[in-house]
Formats: sequence, structure tokens, C-alpha cells
Amino acid sequence: MASITARRYALHRHLEVQEHQNQALKSQLAGLQPLISMGTVSYMTAHEINNLLTPLKSYATFALSAPGDKALAEKALQKVVTNCNRVSKIMDSMLALANGETQEKEYVRLPGLIDEIFTCLCRDFAKDGITVKIKVPENLTVWAVPVQIQQVLMNLILNARDAMLPRGGVLTIEAAEKADSVEIEVADTGSGIEPGNLQNIFEMFFTTKTRDCSAADNSGAGLGLSFCKMIMDGHEGSITVESEPDNGSKFGIVLPKQQSGNS
Repeated sequence: MASITARRYALHRHLEVQEHQNQALKSQLAGLQPLISMGTVSYMTAHEINNLLTPLKSYATFALSAPGDKALAEKALQKVVTNCNRVSKIMDSMLALANGETQEKEYVRLPGLIDEIFTCLCRDFAKDGITVKIKVPENLTVWAVPVQIQQVLMNLILNARDAMLPRGGVLTIEAAEKADSVEIEVADTGSGIEPGNLQNIFEMFFTTKTRDCSAADNSGAGLGLSFCKMIMDGHEGSITVESEPDNGSKFGIVLPKQQSGNS
């Protein structure tokens, strides 16, 4: 009997020690959380800024290629200024997301946002054998933080381009207004995604890209789609994907309309 009591007491003490250690680990994790957030923001910032560095370099090269053409140089430099302003807005947006801050949404024309993205990319997709089809009503508006939705669409457009290189294909961007939302679809005719990867596609640092198989200089970070999901969650919307190997991919975005009483 004494032996059983002693074992019970020892077990109780062991559980107390384990609980104490568990609480200590939780406290340590809480202390490390700011560093984790900082690291995540750093990675995401690098990913998003890298998306804009290539066109910035192209603009500067464009201007230097014809130093005697003042009009050409001014046009290229104006695009550099525009992109630098976008970089600044993106960094502010990302820091706000990381800090859990609420940014102001507004109604903004979707076609205008899409046009700005392609202007920012400074790349004629036709040179890559890619046909771009945009089927968006001219006056369609979305209730959103403009720069954040542009980040989502830019990531999807760049991923679609990567998936269609070097063979080329068709990139289609469609949008339609529903009763309580706006639905956007970004589809490509590229390599598609393996079924086993679809469930992980929005996880941070998960990527199917490698330096060897992708044409993008910044491939393989595994941050673009996870960041897209974070933005959509912040908009109380959703992002989904349908894809089959060798049959392209379709990413669907649903953005709710402004609800009465919401700012």
C-alpha cells in the first residue's frame, strides 16, 4: 500500500514538473513571437519588393540605353518614381498587416488596379508567348485596401506567367459582381499543380518552384500565396485554387461588398 502511495506521489510530482516546464516553454515562445513576426515580415517584404525590382531595373536600363533621348528618359524615370511610391505603400501595408492594424478600405475600380499592375511589371507578356485576356467590366468596383488587392493579383499574375514559361499560353483575368460580393478569377494554361500539393499551396514557405524549373528570379520563397491568403482573410474574403497537372490553374478570389455600418 505504501509502495502504491509513493508511486502516486512520484507521478503527481512528475506531472507538476512537466506542467511547470510546459508553462516555461509557452512563456519563452510568447517572448520569441515578436522576433518570429519580424522575420515573417522581413521575408514577405523581400518577396514583394523583389516583384518590383525587376521592372525598376528595366526602366533604368531603358533610360540609359538612349541617353540622348530626353523624352524617353523622362518617361522611364517617371515610371521609376511611380514604382518607388508603390514600394513605399506596399511596405506600409505589410507592416500594418503584421501589426494587426486595420487599414482603410475604399471602393476602387478593378480595371484600373489591373492596368497599374501590368504597367508596373513593365513586361510585354506577348514576348513570352503569353496572350493576356482581361474580361472585367469597365466600371466594376471592389471594396478593399487597393495596394493589398494589387499585391494579391500581382502574385497570381506572376505565378501564372512562371507556370506558362517557356511554352507560353493564355492568362485570363475575369471578374463579375454578385449580390454580396465581387468574384475574380485568374486562370492560366500552364503546368498546373500536383493534387498532393493543392492542400498545402497557401501554407507559408511551401513552394513547388525551384531554381532549376522556374524562370522567376525570386522563385522558391513560398511566401506569395500565403501572403495572398493573409490579405484575403483581412478582407473577410477568400482565395481558392483549382488545378490539374498540365491543365493549368484557376485561382478564385471573393471580395465581400461593404456591409451597412462597416467602415
